[in-house]
Amino acid sequence: MTDLTVDSTARAQAAAVRSGEISAAELLELHLDRIEERNPELNAIVSLDAERARSAAAVADQVQGSGGELGPLHGLPFAVKDTHALKGWRTTYGSPLFADAVADHDDLLVERIRAAGAVFIGKTNVPEFAAGSHTFNTVFGVTRNPRDPSRSAGGSSGGAACALASGMVPLADGSDMGGSLRNPASFCGVVGMRPSLGRVPEWPLYNQWESTSVGGPMARNVGDLALLLSVIAGPDPRAPQALGDPGSTFAPPLEPASLAGLRVACSVDLGGALVVDHEVADVVRASAARLSDAGAAVADAHPDLSLADDTFRTLRAWHFQAKLGALLAEHPTSFKPSLEANIRAGEPLTGADVARAYTQRTALSETMRLFFGDHDVLLLPTSQVPPFPVEQEFPETINGQEMPDYLAWMRSAYFITVTGCPAISVPAGTTADGLPVGIQLVARHGADRRLLEVAAAVEALLATTR
Repeated sequence: MTDLTVDSTARAQAAAVRSGEISAAELLELHLDRIEERNPELNAIVSLDAERARSAAAVADQVQGSGGELGPLHGLPFAVKDTHALKGWRTTYGSPLFADAVADHDDLLVERIRAAGAVFIGKTNVPEFAAGSHTFNTVFGVTRNPRDPSRSAGGSSGGAACALASGMVPLADGSDMGGSLRNPASFCGVVGMRPSLGRVPEWPLYNQWESTSVGGPMARNVGDLALLLSVIAGPDPRAPQALGDPGSTFAPPLEPASLAGLRVACSVDLGGALVVDHEVADVVRASAARLSDAGAAVADAHPDLSLADDTFRTLRAWHFQAKLGALLAEHPTSFKPSLEANIRAGEPLTGADVARAYTQRTALSETMRLFFGDHDVLLLPTSQVPPFPVEQEFPETINGQEMPDYLAWMRSAYFITVTGCPAISVPAGTTADGLPVGIQLVARHGADRRLLEVAAAVEALLATTR
């Protein structure tokens, strides 16, 4: 007998399999039962293959029973984001052009999760080519918010965040360009981290020097997130920009940082650069007040990120055109309009435009280096809005102010993207309707372990009032 459930921490589940308290096969069945219960309504997990998962769990139990070496994720059920290739499994990228595609390789991130002993069960749903922070596509449909299925789960890692929050999986992988890890974490009430540039290397890539999108971990708590980061982080010879610290640097247990004297810069709107929903702003302010009461030195301060909007939009359009432009030319009617528009926005860009964006990005990096000389962390909203109605592609207004396009409401996330700094979304409160709201904590580039320790302390503090 065991008290373990699908809502137990990933660390507890992994320890139970390792000790023999529960078998990988039994743990899998618990999760398959939860998937059967919740997934028909939420649509978080796609390409589910229960029989293949059962076979893999049986092998995991044989290895455990024979005294073989066990990885840190041994026996844990795992669904891979559908933009990450999983060898032998359907991998669609949320696009009708790849609706029946089967991956012939593992992405590096997936390769590491496999080596750590996870039992693959399927994929998690994504928007088309991971574009936009609302998870829907013409292959599988829309993913709904587990707290309120009439609302969005966010994106592009919306399937991952939803599956986590509803107990379908204990851990999840994601990726983040303009908030694709952080926004769904905020919307679904889980933790999502965009690591420092180079912390989680990616391979294969069409351009190893393109550095706006990064892979990262998602979990229901900071300690579990550290476990997954320890698996997927670390250098690899195929990724020339990878940072050199081994993944073990980030492994739990975490010692939560002392909040006494922690220098926290808090900004609700980055000096007027963001339009932030009033209820979200209230959660940020309340979180800052709790930190101050706990002894943190909280100041109303923010870095000057006025170059971030043009920088992100230029590099994103250039990246999408370089990666998908030829495919769009070959299949001009097979892309959703917002993605087509963003690809086409990259067509008129010149070398001077791209050079300007990288020069600005260098300036933004220097701005953050200096800013973190005076502050330990920056606190701001993860998302500028709470989860919006699932029928909308994006929130068209915030506080009555019209959003000019489907990117404008994500500035709180993508302004941080182009700094290269690590950022983590931690659940911090809810709206009056009970919708989750996360706060975003940002640290200097390379300070991922320190950020995890701060996030663990903030999580413990705020959990007492959520």
